[in-house]
Amino acid sequence: MNLTNKISKYGKITGLIIVSVIIGLIIGYYSGGGHTDQSEAGKQDEVESIPSAEEYTCSMHPQIRQDKPGLCPICAMDLIPVSTQEAEQDADPNEISLSKAAMELANIQTARVRKGIPEKSIRLMGKVKPDERRIARVTARFGGRIEELFINYTGQQVEKGQKLGAIYSPDLITAQGELLEAVKLRETNPSFYQAARNKLKQWELTDEQISRIEASESPVLTFEILAPISGTVMKRNVSVGDYVKEGSILYEVIDLSKVWVMFEAYERDLPWINTGDKLDFTLQSVPGEKFSSKVSYIDPFIDPSSRIARVRVEVNNSGLKLKPEMFANGVLESQITDQAGYLLIPRTAVLWTGERAIVYLKVPDREKPSFIQREIILGPEAGNDYVVASGLEEGEEIAMNGVFKIDAAAQLAGKVSMMNPEGGKVSTGHDHGSMDMGSSADMSSPDQHADHGITAQHAMVRVYGACGMCKSRIEETAMEQNGVMSASWDLESGMLHLDLDADKISVDEVEKAIAAVGHDTENHRAPDDVYEALPGCCLYDRPE
Repeated sequence: MNLTNKISKYGKITGLIIVSVIIGLIIGYYSGGGHTDQSEAGKQDEVESIPSAEEYTCSMHPQIRQDKPGLCPICAMDLIPVSTQEAEQDADPNEISLSKAAMELANIQTARVRKGIPEKSIRLMGKVKPDERRIARVTARFGGRIEELFINYTGQQVEKGQKLGAIYSPDLITAQGELLEAVKLRETNPSFYQAARNKLKQWELTDEQISRIEASESPVLTFEILAPISGTVMKRNVSVGDYVKEGSILYEVIDLSKVWVMFEAYERDLPWINTGDKLDFTLQSVPGEKFSSKVSYIDPFIDPSSRIARVRVEVNNSGLKLKPEMFANGVLESQITDQAGYLLIPRTAVLWTGERAIVYLKVPDREKPSFIQREIILGPEAGNDYVVASGLEEGEEIAMNGVFKIDAAAQLAGKVSMMNPEGGKVSTGHDHGSMDMGSSADMSSPDQHADHGITAQHAMVRVYGACGMCKSRIEETAMEQNGVMSASWDLESGMLHLDLDADKISVDEVEKAIAAVGHDTENHRAPDDVYEALPGCCLYDRPE
């Protein structure tokens, strides 16, 4: 092979290599680098298209605000972006709008204002008591010495006129002598005779006893003490040989064939209780049997310490099943009227400020759920409902659960709220952007910062109680204190959860008020007399 042929051959190979490299670079550019740039650019455009949220909040605790995502320092839920709808212009500037997700997380539920008959099931605690009109005290009508007792222990049943004992009385012997002398002058001086008989009658001698004295023509040395009524001997105050004075109480006899059951009613229940109302009750000592009677009397006075009035029913007790001091559990179903023209709303829908009652009305025809505050005037409490005196119309929709969360959101948005009746933007004084979940939030201390606008406080305190009646008493006492926004007591744990305005009231003041109605707290002890006056079911185990 000559040199010329070799050069020609190597030139062809080199050309093929150069062409291959060029083709490879072109393919690599279009299949790799060029597409990578486009993908990265697309991703950049996608990131830039996500709207950025300047502020994040907790749907359960809207007072929490921070400038980046994270967890709520109170409940550890994921923070969500503050809804852009806060900046939208509502038809009313005081409307507060919530996203559907926030509605679900806050468990906000609504109900329609309805017309109906106000009804209330009133549960009452009571005790069996003797009928005071059927109590007789056997007293000594004359002084003397007890010679004999025929009834010598309590609990014995006696009949009217039965012999209880015998007494020797010098005064009675003298009076008998006067009668025997008057008998001799009965024809000539009848008034003297009649006066002698009447004197013995005043000492409760019967006509039969007096006639026996006249027939015997000699004084009787001992006289029998007779039962004035049929019943049960509840007290025996004398023994054989005792000397008694005129007026001394010898026996107490009670007729238990008809008894009273005295129930305790709180002030809030009195408007629902009327004379003649049917009251059903049961006794712990007579299980499985139900008793019914009608209210015969309502005490005109309120006990100043326990804040209750006594309600009385009368019950026939021929079998003596009902014994004094037995505990009774009563239920009274009551209606204010038979007319179904009263507006009713759930109790949970109402926020109390101490002076005002507030509900949140759902605004119709809104794309997102929106609420606006409305002040109303309430009538009486009707079980789980309130009667509305004015401020709402039938068919209007109001929030019935999660009302406090709506109010908190309105307050933080600077709109009219329970704690901010004039409206205006408030500052919570929080900077949660620097918080980490390694630190714990103090649930019992208020937000107190230099730039704070509110001092809303959530606190938990232990309160002692034993039943559902205790729960009502504890919560209502707390809610009666000016500045307390919500109160919830858990029977199992004994913990009272409070939301209050720390500028108006302290947790210690709430504890003192609860202790004053009979319930010990972890820092205050109830007065012993108030505790002992509680109904039997409310007598809890007191702490040391």
